[in-house]
Amino acid sequence: METKVTSEPKSNGVLNGGARIVVDDDDEVLRPTDLSEMLAEGTKESHDRAENCQFVKDFLRGRIKRELFKRGTAALYFVYSAMEEEIEKNKDHPHIAPIYFPTELHRREALARDLEHFYGEDWESQVSLSAGTKPYVDRIHEVGGKDPVLLVAHSYTRYMGDLSGGQILKKVAQRALKLPSTGEGLNFYQFEGIHSHKGFKQLYRSRMNELELDADTKERIVDESNRAFGFNMMVFTELEEIGETIKEEVQDAGLGHSHAEIMQGGDINKCPYYAAKMAASGNPTYVCQLAMMLLRHPPCQVALAACVAVLAGFTAWYLV
Repeated sequence: METKVTSEPKSNGVLNGGARIVVDDDDEVLRPTDLSEMLAEGTKESHDRAENCQFVKDFLRGRIKRELFKRGTAALYFVYSAMEEEIEKNKDHPHIAPIYFPTELHRREALARDLEHFYGEDWESQVSLSAGTKPYVDRIHEVGGKDPVLLVAHSYTRYMGDLSGGQILKKVAQRALKLPSTGEGLNFYQFEGIHSHKGFKQLYRSRMNELELDADTKERIVDESNRAFGFNMMVFTELEEIGETIKEEVQDAGLGHSHAEIMQGGDINKCPYYAAKMAASGNPTYVCQLAMMLLRHPPCQVALAACVAVLAGFTAWYLV
């Protein structure tokens, strides 16, 4: 059954005890002490490190080796199998029950279908838990058994990432690996039970923020989320090392009409939408970069020439 999530706008007045934070385009008001805000702020550096590792940068540029993508899918299968097994065991736990969405979120079965696409019907005999993935899986089982509240960190880190940046990776992989447009091999990225990714993420963050947690427990969840990013980096590093031994030709992302396809020279930093986002954040490098890219386009050149002409006219009139 498809889940449709809608969110009612909340008051955007200043809240007592903290500054008002507006999220997305809605007037959703959050406090800095809300768990979702603490996670977003507290994992910023870890998130940046993960995004800037060589494996992820190559992925975003469409430089993907099919063998590495297959191995990465296998690693995810073992991670999600562990996480969803522990979530299932603790589904009645007071800190897990509010964010228990198996139909909407669970990825194990989707990953199994992807592995069958890449390896065939006997895929289970061809994949195994790698040395780089084992510490991640072991940690998930450890917290699930001893400290279930920390599963909130692993769930947040994985699922919210899948619903955000994961959708960009899906488009890049589909074109770079020339995967079928019908979605075979990419079931992991398809959340058929969620109507609106944005709406569901708002619901999920809201549920997290309503958990009855003291300040110390919130900090432990943030620390565990950073630890989860570290485990992800271990998996990426292992894939990078394997990639160095594989002579397979890198796939070409090609050209098309999506966000991933407009990257010039395969460099995401040259994408005008990415530059615009960074410019809006006040980064001077990207402000200049955005201006230079716009000036390369004929319509922008014509508009600039018109502005210069108007300015010159006003200047001449003023001097006269």
